[in-house]
Amino acid sequence: MPLSVLSSFVWSVADTLRGPYAEAEYGSVILPFTVLRRLECVMGLHRDAMAEIVAEYPGEQQRRTHLKVATRTEDSAGLSFWTTSAYTLKKALQDPDNLAENLIDYVGGFSSNLDVFRSFGFENVIRALDERDRLAQVARHFARIDLSPDTVSNADMGDLFENLIYRFAESANDGAGQFYTPRDVVRLLVDLVYAEDTEALRDRGTVRSIYDPTVGTGGMLTVADEHLHALNPDASTALFGQEINPRTYAICKADLLIKGQDPSNVRQGDTLVVDKFEDRRFDYVLSNPPFGTDWKAVESDVKNEHARGGRGRFAPGLPGVGDAAMLFLLHVASKMRDVDHSGRGGKVGIVLNGSPLSNGGAGSGPSDIRGHVLEEDLVEAIVALPNDMFYNTGIATYLWILSNAKPAEREGRVQLIDATGLGSKLRKSIGSKRVEIAENGRDAIVRAFASTEDDDAKVPVKVFNNLDFAYWTVTIERPLRLRFVCTSQTISAVAEHRTLGKIEGLILALESFGDEPYLNREKFNRELGKHLGDRGLRLTAPQRKTLWLTIGVHDESADICVHASGVNRGKPEPDAALRDTENVPFGWRDHPQSHEALKQTVQAYFDAEVKPHVDDAWIDWSKTNTGYEIPFTRHFYTYEPPRPLEEIDADLERVVGEIMTLLREVES
Repeated sequence: MPLSVLSSFVWSVADTLRGPYAEAEYGSVILPFTVLRRLECVMGLHRDAMAEIVAEYPGEQQRRTHLKVATRTEDSAGLSFWTTSAYTLKKALQDPDNLAENLIDYVGGFSSNLDVFRSFGFENVIRALDERDRLAQVARHFARIDLSPDTVSNADMGDLFENLIYRFAESANDGAGQFYTPRDVVRLLVDLVYAEDTEALRDRGTVRSIYDPTVGTGGMLTVADEHLHALNPDASTALFGQEINPRTYAICKADLLIKGQDPSNVRQGDTLVVDKFEDRRFDYVLSNPPFGTDWKAVESDVKNEHARGGRGRFAPGLPGVGDAAMLFLLHVASKMRDVDHSGRGGKVGIVLNGSPLSNGGAGSGPSDIRGHVLEEDLVEAIVALPNDMFYNTGIATYLWILSNAKPAEREGRVQLIDATGLGSKLRKSIGSKRVEIAENGRDAIVRAFASTEDDDAKVPVKVFNNLDFAYWTVTIERPLRLRFVCTSQTISAVAEHRTLGKIEGLILALESFGDEPYLNREKFNRELGKHLGDRGLRLTAPQRKTLWLTIGVHDESADICVHASGVNRGKPEPDAALRDTENVPFGWRDHPQSHEALKQTVQAYFDAEVKPHVDDAWIDWSKTNTGYEIPFTRHFYTYEPPRPLEEIDADLERVVGEIMTLLREVES
């Protein structure tokens, strides 16, 4: 049965709920019943063996061990969960007067490792359905659905769970799609992460760990697991995940239990607050963190971890509080397994929006985070996806592929792949998703990634050195040149000033100047002293500076103002209004290896690009900062000249002619 048909059939129980339940409540009923029915179908053929083992062995560990042996098949590692209850949905329905108690007994009989129904509050769901006279109808609906593994594979079941989550979020108007990563995106991400390891994954005795810190219903883990077993059916995988949402956590945990995975490897909690796998590193890390989510609610926890320095995930820097994407980037980078003696390390695939590529200037938190992953040589490739790929947004999205054990030919390099032109239009949109990457497009992207060369035949590719994304922000100063004239306008400005206007006698002193212009500040200062002295006035140094800035106006013909004291005595004062910054690429000259080489490179850029245009400018070396940005779009920009004016004029004349024809028809 196609996913869309199965999903619609499962969700059609909403017709039964309509009335006693608000639309936003449908999912709270449908999701746990779907999980229960899937578990029931998985246990179906093994209920007799399960009952015998439960009766014979009192301890959970004994039951688990014997049950796995008794239920193991060529395609399954065996079940590690059970129920002590004899009920099924069908059997519970045979006693309609006690249906609620029967179902509660059924769910309460599951082994302790299957505690997911508490996350759904399922006992309350059952009692509420009973009170609203809908329990029997809902139970009968789900008892008719065949969710056995022979009918619905693990991958299809994962798709079904995520489709139901999407429908639930959409009906509740609760950010539909934030838990749901389209399968075409997941498959591409997994293909890219595995691309360089394909041969190694086929080896006998292959054991790999896969982790998703924003696991949702476990869709990424499912695809990654099945892909690996398609390469090597004998491979052993350990799946790990952390999830903040209780419903999706419960679905993921149940799904992994059915696959024979250790359910304790799925843990509930906010990844940014507490890393539930703090002591573990993984072979593969996959993640699609929510787009544009702020981290205000966890700000103190994140900043405390940042303050711990090298011991914290967020030590390299903090992004703006409005977007947590780069915090997840730092987290996944920290979860790669260490490189072993054979040179094998960890790989990361993470979905991000365009913000982490270039937000924040030199010296900012986002720039420092980019600097960290580039300087540590962790970024292997970034792939730009077509727009309209996701269910809840049409914005530009990117796949970042990280590795702490790059092949020699990739060391010190980053590959940018522009896959924006490889989308295929869907026949029918799903939310904001109007485009998918079909299998041929996915294959083309993976081939382009594997080539490590510029400009694949089908996919635009560019390869850069890590330092090509680095630059210095240099502050360019120009001297302060002021002209002083005590006109009625400037004197009025002094009179209205909140501090100068309160100095008694100052206005009369300024009025005694006349309208003679002063092009030298020191000369004006001496004259000012005389005029003030005649009236018994003295100004403090801050008051004099405020007066200069209030009366003085910039004039290129005026003398340069110089510092009168301190370490800069005799040197020009900078004019804050003329201050500018220049971004100097590391690659403008050979990449410098020392502080002195840095100064020489920046000075050479200044002499060639700035000095010829503003001869009196200089560099304030104390304000020089290092920055990092990855201007992806700029590197793939292709200039398209505007249409010839003749064509535009012809189109305008044609449109005007059509309008005039319509007007004449109306008039006639």
